[in-house]
Amino acid sequence: MTRAIVVHEYGGPEKLLWEEVSVGEPGPGELLVRHTAIGVNFHDTYVRSGSYKTLTLPGIPGVEAAGVVEKIGPDVTAFIPGDRIVYVTQTYGAYSERRVLPAAVAFRLPDAISDESGASLAVKGLTACMLLRHTRRLLPEETILIHAAAGGVGQLLVHWAKHLGARVIATVGNSEKAKIARGCGADEVILYRSENFVERVKSFTHGRGVDVVYDSVGADTFDGSLECLGYFGTLVVFGQSSGPIPPFAISRLASRSNAIVRPTVFNYLRERSQRDAMAEETFKMVLAGVLTPRIGLRLPLSQAAQAHTALESRSTTGAIILTV
Repeated sequence: MTRAIVVHEYGGPEKLLWEEVSVGEPGPGELLVRHTAIGVNFHDTYVRSGSYKTLTLPGIPGVEAAGVVEKIGPDVTAFIPGDRIVYVTQTYGAYSERRVLPAAVAFRLPDAISDESGASLAVKGLTACMLLRHTRRLLPEETILIHAAAGGVGQLLVHWAKHLGARVIATVGNSEKAKIARGCGADEVILYRSENFVERVKSFTHGRGVDVVYDSVGADTFDGSLECLGYFGTLVVFGQSSGPIPPFAISRLASRSNAIVRPTVFNYLRERSQRDAMAEETFKMVLAGVLTPRIGLRLPLSQAAQAHTALESRSTTGAIILTV
């Protein structure tokens, strides 16, 4: 037996219950993993609330974690007991002390990267890699807009985009977050609660608009994000922290020949070769000092409900980690 956070019915953070669950032995191609650090993502809140009905109830949420291999199943050759690993999985189960995991979704964690950093990077780092290097490859000297730039993914996007030579305009919710975005390298920072971010972007770009908008906010920013695009600009929507985007007329893209794309990192991790390549590129950026994972909140796994409350209130900056 082990302990885990279990969701029996959709709802608020109070639906995250701390319970004992059983853990089996690893079968062919599987690992028994003892978790040390678990990442918390907006995806987890959508699953808990029922916005995403992709977790079979009752079920254990969570898609990323770092830990130590305790046992290996038959046919596993890439790992041995004692290996430090990190993983991303679309089948959930990370909010637990121990779990059985397909070896195919795990990556060996470099010695120079801590478990907490690894857990904070599994989804967020690979998402940043996907957005900047694969979904729409960012080019030097392009101008981009990043919403929620002080968040876990936002900070990594700012750091990595500046490394690639882009001009970065960032939106944040308050002056404290503005300092964080500037510290990551943002060229211009907009306080979206007190400033009209569309007007500010047009001012910064002399009316030209930006080449790419990275939008994880969704409903509240969608219309403005479209207005910020220049000719041939791309709106990359990769989240919906303010709610889903309502249907819209595709003809709205025609005036400046714009494009919209809605990527999800799991689709980019389907093939082992691409998974390994993206992980290698992301870890390389960390080891080179380009990406510095920032942990904004640590809580014990049993307090996952408090972590969800903090995340949904947008009161935190950086990544949220559940410790085991």
